[in-house]
Amino acid sequence: MNTEQALLQRSNSTCELCTSDSNLSVYEVPPATDANVDQCVLLCSTCKAQIESPDTIEVNHWRCLNDSMWSQVPAVQVMAWRMLTRLAGEGWPQDLLDMLYLEDEVLAWAKATESDETDDSAAPTLDSNGTVLQGGDTVTLIKDLDVKGAGFTAKRGTAVRNISLTDNPEQIEGRVNGVRIVLLTCYLKKSS
Repeated sequence: MNTEQALLQRSNSTCELCTSDSNLSVYEVPPATDANVDQCVLLCSTCKAQIESPDTIEVNHWRCLNDSMWSQVPAVQVMAWRMLTRLAGEGWPQDLLDMLYLEDEVLAWAKATESDETDDSAAPTLDSNGTVLQGGDTVTLIKDLDVKGAGFTAKRGTAVRNISLTDNPEQIEGRVNGVRIVLLTCYLKKSS
């Protein structure tokens, strides 16, 4: 029995994510070392296209994950976790992620390509002089900054202690006048 036949039997000839029964094909869940049944899922053309082209995602199509995330098949669990993580900003996917439990090795598989992508593109956070900033550092403002929404101006020379890094290498978080704010690194210099 080849991989496609085994997947058709396992999935009752339906997409393992949305249960559509048309235009089904084998999808190797990265990073697949070999295309065996345990590392593949059977997907419809809609799911496959949206997984491979994130800019074409129709958020409501993925409400099907509410059911498929409970699959006993690790490859299906991995794909459900990845799509829910990709859509977490929509609100309802985060609720499903909070309920989803994956065994340690399945979670590691699910995070494998996600973390590889972010590690490759993660740029260091640099201050205005090009010095690398780390979480917990102290920085000094090099310009007066109006803090929108808080109603005050953060003055030049103000020390911001115990900063936190963000996903954006051009921003950090820190406390100024007791208020936690996001600051652009181009207006900061690392304190020695």
